[in-house]
Amino acid sequence: MDNETKKQVDMLIKQNKNFTVQEVAIFIVITCIFSFFAGSAYSKIKILGNNYEYITNQPANMSEELLTFIDNYQHVLDNYYEDLDEEKLLDAAFAAIVEELNDPNSIYMNENDYSTVNITLDGKYKGLGISIYKEKVDDNIIISSVFENSPASKAGLQANDILLAVNGKSTKSMSTSDVSNMILNGTDKEYELEIKRGTENLKLVLKKENIEIRSIDYRIYEEKGKKIGYIYISIFANNTYSQFKLALEDLEKQGIDSLIIDVRSNTGGHLTAVYKMISLFIDSKHVAYQLEQDGKKEKVFSTGQENKTYPIVFLADSYSASASEVFISSLRDNLGAKLIGTKTYGKGTVQELITLSNGDQYKITTKKWLTPNGDWVNDTKGLEPDIELELSDDYFSNPSDETDNQLSRALEELSK
Repeated sequence: MDNETKKQVDMLIKQNKNFTVQEVAIFIVITCIFSFFAGSAYSKIKILGNNYEYITNQPANMSEELLTFIDNYQHVLDNYYEDLDEEKLLDAAFAAIVEELNDPNSIYMNENDYSTVNITLDGKYKGLGISIYKEKVDDNIIISSVFENSPASKAGLQANDILLAVNGKSTKSMSTSDVSNMILNGTDKEYELEIKRGTENLKLVLKKENIEIRSIDYRIYEEKGKKIGYIYISIFANNTYSQFKLALEDLEKQGIDSLIIDVRSNTGGHLTAVYKMISLFIDSKHVAYQLEQDGKKEKVFSTGQENKTYPIVFLADSYSASASEVFISSLRDNLGAKLIGTKTYGKGTVQELITLSNGDQYKITTKKWLTPNGDWVNDTKGLEPDIELELSDDYFSNPSDETDNQLSRALEELSK
């Protein structure tokens, strides 16, 4: 038992004369376990600053299986021949519970697992402004991209630079997570990066700054006298809506006649972000999507004030999932938007993210989402394209607007 737990035991004994030390210790273990079982409190410690308040609440629906688990958990703690780390035991137990759900979208994440995910979904972080990957053949850490107006871009770092060392520590044996954690979680004021560019070795000193990740890119194409707006969305992060809104407003000020929304390889993100984006296109009389839980369906209406009247085409592929599919289906059911590309992934579920007291997180599937018309596109169903068209081999060997046959087809359709 650690010192903090001993303090809790002593305090509880003083506050509750009728309980033995063993009984109070069991209550504390129950508290730890029930922090993982949301809404089921047998006995718990309510922490208020440095004060502990004992609360008793015995629900009638306490299962025999759960009581058996608690008894055996306590038996292991009391009788194992070596000291045990209770936090690690509980982490392992709950990770196993989440895995047993057999749901690829319900996962347990420790700090290293979720740091990158959270950064991507938050759309901002404090760092240097680079993304990296590990080369399979030579095992090098490669800079894949450099964010605009970041410390990395100001220092002159470039995509395809080889990252040899950080603050004198070689990256040769490191994973991309090791390198990211060293910088993101590091407390150094400056970071010296040693890179190799061609045959030249360079050393650059950078300071961490607040970085905003761009998830939107947009432009205008002029075809047959028509202005066709184009917006690419890489992910639905917390800051994607604000970026999308500014892009859409700028395109409309320039007088676009139609719009292409590109969600190819966009695997999803925050449902709240795509909901606000949908509300830019349809008014509050229209259903943005539906939710279903325990057989009960709820229609979620837009908060918008107008209905866009110009034609809209989506570009999507088999990696377009979740929030991407919500966006497509909402504008297709409500405004007749078209889909060009291939059938989408088919993820028709919604996850809830829970943060535990130790900082770890898990997410579990809690609801289904349905299209405004009530269809569930989960699993192999996906969204079928109005115009089915595979991306050409030319594009994969030489990516450009000229070789992007899906984009060309969308421009062709909207310029008719």
